[in-house]
Amino acid sequence: MARIFITGSTRGIGAETARQLIDLGHEVVVHARNTDREQEALSRFPDAHGIVVGELDSLASTTALATQASALGPYDVIIHNAGVGGGVPARALTDDRFERIFHTNVIAPYMLTALMELPHRIVYLTSGLEANGTWIPTDLQWNDRTWDGMQAYADSKLHDLMLALEVATRYPDVISNAVDPGWIKTDMGGPQAPDPVGLGAETQVWLATSGAAEATASGRYVKRREELAPNPIALDSPSRTALIDELERLSGVTLPSREQ
Repeated sequence: MARIFITGSTRGIGAETARQLIDLGHEVVVHARNTDREQEALSRFPDAHGIVVGELDSLASTTALATQASALGPYDVIIHNAGVGGGVPARALTDDRFERIFHTNVIAPYMLTALMELPHRIVYLTSGLEANGTWIPTDLQWNDRTWDGMQAYADSKLHDLMLALEVATRYPDVISNAVDPGWIKTDMGGPQAPDPVGLGAETQVWLATSGAAEATASGRYVKRREELAPNPIALDSPSRTALIDELERLSGVTLPSREQ
């Protein structure tokens, strides 16, 4: 059985992913953003291998979270599920003075990738809205543009896809893929979403556990086990490198050497 760490796994798609993997007999470490959600997780997942707590919109908290999670590792699989939505009317800053959506959705998974031992498989959650994402390297945090919360979210999901594909390129021994879970009935997706939460978790579980050739291929953008064509920017190596360089500058942490 595999040991698997899932960020943002007390509710929604992340919680369903954890449930399915625990039911399959895997050792799952659940992540709660705060102590209230930790209590939810303790009740919901009595068979979890462990629970770690930490916010993802703080450099210090994300660093501490990486340390907590690493103490329960090493991991066969890490699933970067956590994220915030884009339905916010105004640009908001974190305590580190970063735009909140970019910080939570992009800086945080980058930092965890950089600070934790690389697993055999990594799954980054993106969204079909990545197709509408824009690559504006001079204004990744909406300092200059007129605020549009949904566009900021779409941009962040494009950046997540870029991160997943760059990790796949840099580390041939790591199976790194991005998943569009679909529009799912969760707190984030809303009651009008067409698909049940189980369907939103199914592909991540498959990528985490299957030995099938399609599940063990790396550098892909996947939905419902089928490979999709990504936003062309995600396939552009100089753009991906520029994103990684900026994430390194903002976070102060560096991805492992390619020789690891």
